Amino acid sequence: MASHADYMRIALDEAEKARDLGEVPVGAVVVQDGLVLSRDHNRRETTADPSGHAEILALRAACAKLGDWRLPGATLYVTLEPCAMCAGAVVLARVGAVVFGASDPAAGAGGSVYDILEDGRLGHAASVIAGVLEEECSALLRDFFTDRR
Repeated sequence: MASHADYMRIALDEAEKARDLGEVPVGAVVVQDGLVLSRDHNRRETTADPSGHAEILALRAACAKLGDWRLPGATLYVTLEPCAMCAGAVVLARVGAVVFGASDPAAGAGGSVYDILEDGRLGHAASVIAGVLEEECSALLRDFFTDRR
C-alpha cells in the first residue's frame, strides 16, 4: 500500500509540470481506496481562470470520474496548504482528509491563517496532515519565486 509520501511525490510531479508552464508550482492528487482518481497542477495563467488551482482542478476531475460531487472517502494530497477557495471546495465535496506539504503562512486555510478544513460549523470537516515532504514542497516554491525575481 502506498504511503502519504508516495502520493505526495505524485503531487510534486504535478507541481513540476506547473513550474515548467510558468505557473506557481503546486500539484494535487485525489486518492480513494488506494486508487489515484485524479491529479493536476496549477493552471491559472494558462487558462486565464482565477479558480485554476491544482486542488480545484483535481477535485473536478475526481468528481467527474465518479459521477458525483461528493468525495467522502477521498484524500486530497497537495504540495501547498490550500487557500480559502480550495479549502471551501474540499469541505463542499465532503473530502475525508487533506495531506499537504508546505504550509502557507500568508493565505493557508488548513490551519496557518484560517482553519476552514477542520471547522465543523461548515457542515463537514476534513482531517488534516501537514508537513509531508515539506522540505521538497517548500524548496520547489522557494526556487520558483527566487528565479522570478
